[in-house]
Amino acid sequence: MVMKGRNFDLVSKVLDRSAVSSSDHFRGLDAAATKLQKAYKIYRTRRNLAGCAVVVDELWWKALDFAALRRCSISFFDSDRSETAVSRWARARTRAAKVGKGLSKSQKARKLDLTQWLEAIDPRHRYGRNLHFYYNVWFRSDSSQPFFYWLDIGDGKGVNLGACSRTQLQCQRVIYLGKQEREEYEVIVEAEKLIYKKSRLPVDTFDGSKWIFVLSASRKLYVGKKQKGLFQHSSFLSGGAAIAAGRLVARGGFLEAIWTYSGHYRPPEENFQELISFLEEQLLDLTDVKKCPIDDDIPPSTASFEDNESNGENGGSIYAENSSSKRGGEDAAAISIADYLNGEDRGALVL
Repeated sequence: MVMKGRNFDLVSKVLDRSAVSSSDHFRGLDAAATKLQKAYKIYRTRRNLAGCAVVVDELWWKALDFAALRRCSISFFDSDRSETAVSRWARARTRAAKVGKGLSKSQKARKLDLTQWLEAIDPRHRYGRNLHFYYNVWFRSDSSQPFFYWLDIGDGKGVNLGACSRTQLQCQRVIYLGKQEREEYEVIVEAEKLIYKKSRLPVDTFDGSKWIFVLSASRKLYVGKKQKGLFQHSSFLSGGAAIAAGRLVARGGFLEAIWTYSGHYRPPEENFQELISFLEEQLLDLTDVKKCPIDDDIPPSTASFEDNESNGENGGSIYAENSSSKRGGEDAAAISIADYLNGEDRGALVL
């Protein structure tokens, strides 16, 4: 059909308007898509920046902590000046203060057992028990080099023990959580259930693993799965003081058993009772909760490391029973070293 005259002009105008309308429509869609993309980019950027802020805060915390702890051995040998006993003890106080964190917050707080101090003050946080084997060799050597310098750079660099090989020593490094990381493990009580505060998930330990807890000096409970030589009681508070530490069993958030068990803190019975009081304050019914080990693990006693070692490997060690001294604050850690040196200056050389 052929259109002529007026009809043809009318159809042409309709088609032209449709084309304009269609063009505007697509331009509108394109503008909307561009706006959405910009909004998403802004949102993504903010999320990334927020995430970076957390990561940066965590990295700065660890970097500053690491830098403070490294002010020790190597500087002693890089300097032309001979170091005095006073300066060595100043270094000792700086590093030993790490294990005293939290003592000022609670009279019940208990610092790491002296057998575990090497792990806390080691910038690499190598497993304390492994370090202790090498410490004993260093102690008997009468070396004038600080322990960590001797171990990694100095005369002891080539020492490789059968009880703990160099490979094992370097591989087993205990995770020390920062402030942000620690929040993932904080547990609260809601409706008589143990719930992770951040994820809102119930604590469930039934996976064939051992689960551990600590109660911090600020009365916060942390729970996580133990991994020998990687994640220990000392991980939660980065070697800081704790009121109580041990193991627990829970199913779907309901606590079934809890008991004292920690080679790092060796908490006495009175500290366990402090934990029980804390849980009761949180309105957790402990009537049917077992308060003793439910497997064949024997909890470490509160006796000294020497009392628990019968092979003679620990002779001459400065690491005796954890001091119950009330001398306050972070300086108590450094003071305790002196207590076990009987006037010798060798403790500062450890650091």
